[in-house]
Order: sequence, then structure tokens, then C-alpha cells
Amino acid sequence: MTGTGSIGRRLTLLLAGVAALLSVLSWWMVTGLARQAAERTQDNVLAASVTTIAETLRSEQGEVRLELPYSAFSMLGAISEDRVFYLVATGDTVLTGYEDLPVPRELVPSTGRVVFDTGEYSGEEIRMATVTRLVLAGTQPVPVNVTVAQTRRGVASISAELSQLAAFLSVAFFLVAVSLSAFAARTSLKPLNEIAAAVSRRGPSDLRPLRRAAPTELAPLMTSLNRLMDRLGQSIRSAEDFIAEAAHRIRTPLATVRAQAEIALRSAKDEDQKQRLRQMIRAVDESSRSAGQLLDHATVIYRSDDLVRSPVILSDLVRQTVAGLEPTAAMKDIQLHVDAIPAEAEVDPVLMDNALRNVLDNAIKYSPPETVVRVSVSNADGEIRISVRDQGPGLGEGPADQLTQRFQRGNNTQGIVGSGLGLTIAKDVLEAHGGRLELETLNEKEGTCATLVLPSS
Repeated sequence: MTGTGSIGRRLTLLLAGVAALLSVLSWWMVTGLARQAAERTQDNVLAASVTTIAETLRSEQGEVRLELPYSAFSMLGAISEDRVFYLVATGDTVLTGYEDLPVPRELVPSTGRVVFDTGEYSGEEIRMATVTRLVLAGTQPVPVNVTVAQTRRGVASISAELSQLAAFLSVAFFLVAVSLSAFAARTSLKPLNEIAAAVSRRGPSDLRPLRRAAPTELAPLMTSLNRLMDRLGQSIRSAEDFIAEAAHRIRTPLATVRAQAEIALRSAKDEDQKQRLRQMIRAVDESSRSAGQLLDHATVIYRSDDLVRSPVILSDLVRQTVAGLEPTAAMKDIQLHVDAIPAEAEVDPVLMDNALRNVLDNAIKYSPPETVVRVSVSNADGEIRISVRDQGPGLGEGPADQLTQRFQRGNNTQGIVGSGLGLTIAKDVLEAHGGRLELETLNEKEGTCATLVLPSS
């Protein structure tokens, strides 16, 4: 099954994308507000300046007079180094200032209200403020327009600085948001990881329901997982029962057939009939042995992933297994000789007995009559070695490791009943315990030494 990416990474990227969008929006809003604030500040200063100038207007001897106050221009210079222009005019008559300075396009004749406009003067953009005041000249009030203008470089500079500051804050916000997003993603997925860790720590035979506090969103997952483990437990139990029942049902009729075939063989007179009965007995023996070893192999596969370890004196285990096989060896006049020193290891006794029994059974089966099978136990260099030496035909041609594969037998085993599972069972048991099975042919391709190697406690 191909992966679709990490949920945590996808959640972090999603939250980071939201944070990036919010950062851009905040930068845009702060930049806009900063520019508006700078422009409003300039308008307020312009309004104060033009109002101060208008307040100095007076009438003397029927003419409009004014004195430009210094404070009106100093307040403009306080906020920036922009250029300042002004114009005081009554109708078409310019009293003072820059004659070509543009004035706002829409002037309000009422007094006291400041009109703002944006234009261009001397190649630069300017912001203008104009106020109209009525001054009594003679017998008639005369409207006097006072205009003060200032370039906008200072506003642009202030806006740029505030925009840069807003950009820096937005980037800082984005970085903090990404960090918090990663933390939030890990925290959100922590219950799921805890459930996964709890499942991974279990052995293959531990199918108990999960009893863990989990968020509501994970409740359906835990329910489905518990149901799956329940179904798996039922399937495993059914498979174990089936294997045991199948082995029993196969062995029982095979034993009956063998017994009847032996009775028939004793009473048979025709040599061809005897030969056919011998072949039948041989086939029954092979089928019975295969059924037994298939059951052993299934047991090894089931228990090897969840070993029931306990301290075992291997020398005692060897003597017990040898004692159980002495009747089989006696039928061929084979002696079983044990030379074992005390050695203890943490192993599954059922599986170790199974592995040793299969190796010993092979040695007895392939050894000629009236020979000796020697079993030794040694402990050196942090390893316990159980060696089984026979005087049989050896391992045959080809690599020895090939004989540990299922249903593989040597090319020199013709005529000997076997299933090709004995060494496979021994190898699987030893590998489950962190050990190994070593095979070698002894003197001049005669005799075999099978060594079960285990790490010492």
C-alpha cells in the first residue's frame, strides 16, 4: 500500500497556509491604515497652518493686509522635510505667495471650512488646504482665499517605514504561527500515535480490546480496531483447532490403515502383493510423519512471535528429549550418547524441545543401524552450542542452507521416509530465540553435524 503523506505534515501545511494568508492580510491592512494616518496627520497640520494664516488677515484703510506668521510654516516642517508653498489671493489679485500655485477645484464660499485637494506642482505631487475668509475692505466684505500646499515625500516615507515594520511583524507572526501549527498538529495527533504505540507493543497473540481514553473523533477507529482484533482472535482460535483436529483425524485413520496393511503383509503369499503392501506402509508412514511435522511447524510459527521464555537447564532438556527418542533409536540398534555440561538459557521449552527432537529424529533416521549418535552441550564465547553428530550419508551435494527450506531434502535421501520440514522447524525456532542452525558434513562426506546455537543468558 502506497503512502499518501503524513497527516501531521498536511495539517501543518494547511495551518501554515492560513497563517500566511492572515499575515498578508494584516500587512495590507496595517499598510493601508498607516498611509491613511500619515495623510490625515498632514491634512490636520495643513489645516492648522492655513487657519493660522487666515486669522492674521485684517483691513487697513480699505485694503486687505496680512502678516505671515512663522508658526504657520514651522508646524509643517516639524513632521517632514517636504517643500511648502502658499498663496493668498482675493479674486484675481494675488496678495502674496506663488502665483502659479494651483488651488482646489471646488472652493466653498463660506468661511471657516478647510477644503483639501491633491495636485502637482514643480514636478511633484502636493497636498493643498484652502480656506476662505471674508475681510471688510471699505464698505464691502471681500473673500480672501488662503492656500497652503506641501509635497508628499514625507508621507510616502512614513508609510514605507510603517509598511516595512508591518511586513517584519507579519513575517514574525507567520513564523510563530507555523511553529504553533506544528505543535498543534503534533498535539492533535498524539492520541492517535499513543494508540498506534499501544498496538505495536503487543505481541501477535495479544488481541485484547484497547482500553484507552481517546478523543471522540477516534472512538469509531478504536471500536473498529477492537472488532477487528476480536475477529482475528476467533480466526486464530479456529485455525488452531482446525490444525489440531486435522492432524488428529489424519493420524488416526493412517494408523488404522498401517495396522491393517501390516496384518495383510504377514498373511500375504505372493511376492508382488507383499511389495505393494510395503509401498503402502511406506506411504502411510510418510503421510503420518508429514502431518505431524506440519502440525509442529504451525505451532512454531504461532509461538515464535510471542515466545513464552523461562529459565531452562539445556543439559536437562537434552537428556529428556534423548530419553524420549531412545525407543526409536533402539529399533535400529543406534546408541544415543550424551555429553552435556550444565548450561542455562531463557528459552521457550516447548519450541526448544520441538527443534531438538526434529534434529535428533533426522540423525536417527539417516544413520545406519548399529551406529552411535552423539549429542553434546557446550558453553563458550557467550554462546550455548548443542551439537548432534551422526554417521549417516552426510548432507549430499549442494549448499547446506538449502536443506533448511521447507520440503527440501538432500539428493542422497532416496528410500528414506521424510517430509523436508525437520531442519526448517529447527531453524525457525533458533532464529526466534536469536540463534542459528549450523550444518556441516563430517569425515569424507560421511556423517553430519547439526549444531543448535543459542545466546547464553
